[in-house]
Amino acid sequence: MMEDLNLPFWIYLCIITVLVGGLLKKILASHVSATPTLVAWLGATVLVERLWSFWLPAVLLLALLGLACCLYSAATTPPSALPAQGKAVLITGCDSGFGKAAAKRLDALGFEVFATVLDPTGEGARELQRSCSASLTLLQVDITQPQQVQQALLDTKARLGHKGLWGLVNNAGVCVNFGDVELSLMSTFRGCMEVNFFGTLTVTKCFLPLLRQAKGRLITISSPAGDQPFPCLAAYGASKAALNLFINTLRHELEPWGIQVSTILPSSYKTGHSSNHGYWEQQHKQLLQSLPPALLEDYGEDYVVETKELFHSYARQANPDLSPVIDTIVQALLSPQPQARYFAGPGVGLMYFINTYCPFSISNRFLQKLFVKKKLMPRALRKQSGFDLSLHNNNNNNNNITKEDQQKLPHM
Repeated sequence: MMEDLNLPFWIYLCIITVLVGGLLKKILASHVSATPTLVAWLGATVLVERLWSFWLPAVLLLALLGLACCLYSAATTPPSALPAQGKAVLITGCDSGFGKAAAKRLDALGFEVFATVLDPTGEGARELQRSCSASLTLLQVDITQPQQVQQALLDTKARLGHKGLWGLVNNAGVCVNFGDVELSLMSTFRGCMEVNFFGTLTVTKCFLPLLRQAKGRLITISSPAGDQPFPCLAAYGASKAALNLFINTLRHELEPWGIQVSTILPSSYKTGHSSNHGYWEQQHKQLLQSLPPALLEDYGEDYVVETKELFHSYARQANPDLSPVIDTIVQALLSPQPQARYFAGPGVGLMYFINTYCPFSISNRFLQKLFVKKKLMPRALRKQSGFDLSLHNNNNNNNNITKEDQQKLPHM
């Protein structure tokens, strides 16, 4: 039978093999859970079975391929991590959350840590001073203030001397909005962009000369909201989308300089104001006071309240253990070959897998069910729906009466 196969078939077969192999490689490198990986393997089995049913059993082929991968993995020794001693790292946003935890971990590993904080007298700064070594340096920096960023650069240079900066961890960020785009204030959009994008841009541009000097690492904590349209997170997501594109562009531009650029995409964690009930209440009160009366009437105060409560519930269910993100930061700093993108925490890899490989209708439904599961419609739509339902019932009643009357009419 193999003699009957012509040259175009073999060319087509080689192309399909390369595509399937590349797809599997991408899936297996995406840190997804076992279930979608198994689905991918089964899908590849079906595809190969269709193409090679008359040549080689696909199950046997995949078994041989899997065995070869296992043997290769066993024979390949992963490169050892780089030493932390003698390396300097600057981390932004260390008052709480990922920044504070990363500063403590990197200091314990032997890094020379420069930790920026908004409030040098706050609890977060005091905790870092109590728990970290004398080599950790606190810098008071609001990343939206270029003069403060420039002063932090001068202070860092004075401390480092002729040594460059091995790592810059862009962690500082804010998520201040909760609500539909139409209900979100313009100040909210500007605030998110000012911190998450322009602030990070300012810090990165200022410290790039030190990174180039050390051929170091640029690591940015971003969010899946920058790649996927989470409902009620438009302001935050838009700022992170701008940040992601900026970092991806830098990855290409800094490659000739020997700088490795990585983006970390965490799942849901309890950081910053996420579990602060008073903060969300204040945001909610400010929103109600700022909305035009006609707009609030169309959506309904109960609709806004439900959104706030859903955010509270989502924040309460967030993971308090930040170690997956901190471990990823360490890996990106010390791995001889860091990845361009890391998924930190459960569910992120699966979410990106569905968004990448599934039809839009499936990925869109998954996203809607994953985050804010609203039950209320805006008030105006509820009124319209009730009116339509009432009108529909009246029409049905009229139709029934007409049929009954028609039955009483004499037959002609």
